[in-house]
Amino acid sequence: MVLRSLEYYPMFARVAGPAIGGNVLGLMMLDYELRPESPAVEVYRHLRVASGLSDKSEAAAALGLAGGWYAVTAYRDGEPIGMGRIIGDGGTAFQIVDMCVLPEHQGRGVGKRIMEALMAELRERGPATAYVSLIADGDARHLYAKYGFAETAPDSVGMAQRL
Repeated sequence: MVLRSLEYYPMFARVAGPAIGGNVLGLMMLDYELRPESPAVEVYRHLRVASGLSDKSEAAAALGLAGGWYAVTAYRDGEPIGMGRIIGDGGTAFQIVDMCVLPEHQGRGVGKRIMEALMAELRERGPATAYVSLIADGDARHLYAKYGFAETAPDSVGMAQRL
């Protein structure tokens, strides 16, 4: 997986100042930092469960994280508080997965900044003919719509199966 430094994304430039008191990732991201990296297995599992997503076994998480195409992890005071990942074949199909922010940090623009980073990477490295999909849970569909995602029904319907 190719990871780029924060400086690669102008929208994530660090701004310090006495009125701000730390790193800023956009006006809504006071004291948050976004790093282009996959979280460690234990962090990944914690973020999923604490954010209301299903748990994954340690073995499954290790395999999945190693096979990712791109990921970002959000931090506050050095502690991971959110993440988002892209999986796919690198050419024809990509899926945005594991989008989550701990409940106490939601509503502060963290999810938006994660999506901006993921979309910037897709635009930079993904072929123009690639198909990018995701599964939107609940009201998350409103966030994804801001990034050009549209519901596919009735032409196509998402289908899933848990093993």
